[in-house]
Order: sequence, then structure tokens, then C-alpha cells
Amino acid sequence: MQLNLTWKKGFFSNNCILYKNGELIGNLREKSFSNTAVAELNGKGFLFRTKGFFKQHTDIIDSSTNQVLGEISYNNWKSKATISGRNKTVNWSYNNFWNTKWSLSDQNGIEIKYAGSSTKGSIQSNTDDALLILSGLYVTNYYWQISAAVVVAICIPILAS
Repeated sequence: MQLNLTWKKGFFSNNCILYKNGELIGNLREKSFSNTAVAELNGKGFLFRTKGFFKQHTDIIDSSTNQVLGEISYNNWKSKATISGRNKTVNWSYNNFWNTKWSLSDQNGIEIKYAGSSTKGSIQSNTDDALLILSGLYVTNYYWQISAAVVVAICIPILAS
């Protein structure tokens, strides 16, 4: 089974909207000034809650039962992540230098490929697992936010002088 999705997000928006054949099927919404995001795909809802300061990780929670389903662990270089839960482990990584292509994969044949920028993109998946599809998009948004924060932290002192 091949699943093809697209997503759109405004440049300063915290809401990413997912489409299948032009029809709205889900979204990923970052909550402002918190380490949480709410996501839904095909009627399945999840909450992503990031914890920690120097070594952060994200709990993935079923929004209907409030049960922790898994965890996202990030590497120190902010270029890879591991999604664990429900008796499976999936690896997230960038696939090109410009960080416009990334993927989720595991040893059992799951492969989800993403391509895009900070405002739009596409997803090609051989699984309809909503948790994995949304987790791959969440990790990318998480890394983009960190990159933006670093750029701001570097630019403010330069502009202030």
C-alpha cells in the first residue's frame, strides 16, 4: 500500500494541515510557548509533550485515553531521532544536506519519506500508521524550531551592537 499525502503550513503559523487528494485529513498544531503539540490524522489523536532541558525527549500520548504510547529520543547533533513504542523502534533522519528531505524507517520494512520546506511538503508512506506519520512531521518541526531559536540567539547580539 502506498499512501501519498501533502501538508501546508503558514510561514509564522504553528498549525500544519495534512491533505490526501486535496481533502483535509489531519493536522499538527504546536501550542505556543509550551513544549506540547496536538495532532490528529484520520480520526486518531495524539499529544506530543517534550521534557528535559539539555537532553530532551518527547512523550507520545493517546489523546483519547491519556496513555503514553511511545517516546521520541533526539541525538546530540539534532540530525537523527528514534521513535520507540508499541513494540517497535523507528529511526528518523535527514536524507540531504539542505534538510528538505527526511524519512522514517525500520528493519521490518516501514518507510515513510518526507520532502518539503517550512511551509509545505509531501509524504509518501508504505504504512497508514497515524502515530508514525505524525511523529515524523513532529520531529522535523521540533528541529526547525531549535534552528530558528539558534539563529535568533545569534542575530540579536549582532543587531544590538
